[in-house]
Amino acid sequence: MPVKTPRPGELEAIETASADELQALQLRRLQWTLQHAYDNVAHYKQAFDAAGVHPSDCRQLADLARFPFTNKADLRDHYPFGMFAVPREQVVRVHASSGTTGKPTVVGYTQGDIDRWADLVARSIRASGGRAGDIVHIAYGYGLFTGGLGAHYGAERLGCTVVPVSGGQTEKQVQLIEDFRPDIIMVTPSYMQVIIEEYRRQGLDPRTMPISVGIFGAEPWTEAMRRDIEEAAAIDAVDIYGLSEIMGPGVASECIESKDGPVIWEVHFYPEIIDPETGAVLPGGSEGELVFTTLSKEALPMIRYRTRDLTRLLPPTARAMRRMGKIVGRSDDMLIIRGVNLFPTQIEELVLQQGRLSGQYQLVVTRDALLDAVEVRCELQPEHQGADRDAIGHELQRRIKALIGVSARVSVGLPDSIERTLVGKARRVIDQRPKSK
Repeated sequence: MPVKTPRPGELEAIETASADELQALQLRRLQWTLQHAYDNVAHYKQAFDAAGVHPSDCRQLADLARFPFTNKADLRDHYPFGMFAVPREQVVRVHASSGTTGKPTVVGYTQGDIDRWADLVARSIRASGGRAGDIVHIAYGYGLFTGGLGAHYGAERLGCTVVPVSGGQTEKQVQLIEDFRPDIIMVTPSYMQVIIEEYRRQGLDPRTMPISVGIFGAEPWTEAMRRDIEEAAAIDAVDIYGLSEIMGPGVASECIESKDGPVIWEVHFYPEIIDPETGAVLPGGSEGELVFTTLSKEALPMIRYRTRDLTRLLPPTARAMRRMGKIVGRSDDMLIIRGVNLFPTQIEELVLQQGRLSGQYQLVVTRDALLDAVEVRCELQPEHQGADRDAIGHELQRRIKALIGVSARVSVGLPDSIERTLVGKARRVIDQRPKSK
């Protein structure tokens, strides 16, 4: 597929800076952030003092490892505004998580934060192949979720024409794509699959859609899903990464000319990979939990925030900054089934390798006496609805056991039997185990 490689002069100077220049800027900004957090957030002052460290102890980047971690629970414990480092009156916007497992995590932005966010999303869209004048169809959810507005402001900053559709109303999504002829779509990969299905339901070939680039994020997705979407829709599928506690979308983004992992804009977000059990910093290339420290956030500085995302840091390629490997899962999403670690993305890879199954799947976890069990629910593609579902299920069950080591029950349903996600992230795991008291 043709890609839009950057022309001379299109990149910002920082995108081609030397390692020494990057590290010098990172250190200056890190020292400022630590002092800003210590002076203005009671939680950080208490946490630093308890750990026996002071912002002045940070004389080189490696010294960051001496400082304590921040967890999602810290934000919930100081709900709603207790982690803000500026007076509430200087906060021009508030976003929040869904709060489905307790109080939502609340994040705030100064006007400077909003401007930097728009700049970084614009840089991410440009890295993905977008250019001023392109039409961008945004099907991320708007509202307290950072996806829709984050993508929106960045696309406008780049000089694009924005179609702010938000999520849901899939039939209308297809109509607007056909009528407005957008160049780019920004959406979760699982909802892009739903849009592709709607094209086929209407008797349209998704490969004829006018979109040339899909910028997909907000949930882990695999190389198998990338191939599936690219082949089904004849587009380039590019990965964008972010999380609300750090900023929102645009913390990292793939470059369309390489598509080899999102480049972390690391003069704004300093990454570390740690052992999720011990908290020890791991060497480059090691797989572990991703930790971020913000370097330019005013309203909500985050010091060593544990994302729970499992990945690894990779050396620079298309840009001067390091890349992230594909998210293999989340440390808090990992299922342990009879002693075997299982991530939903492992199942996704095997489902998509079976040519007659759609990319929709769910894992249903139950408990029989003291032992956990998992059922993999998947479905046929419409063109294969007459296939032998039992035979396909047995083959997938065999591959799961052989390649992952888990004994799973597999149920293959008819087309459209798996719940679709029309707004937000796909629901991949249904945990029916009794809640501990």
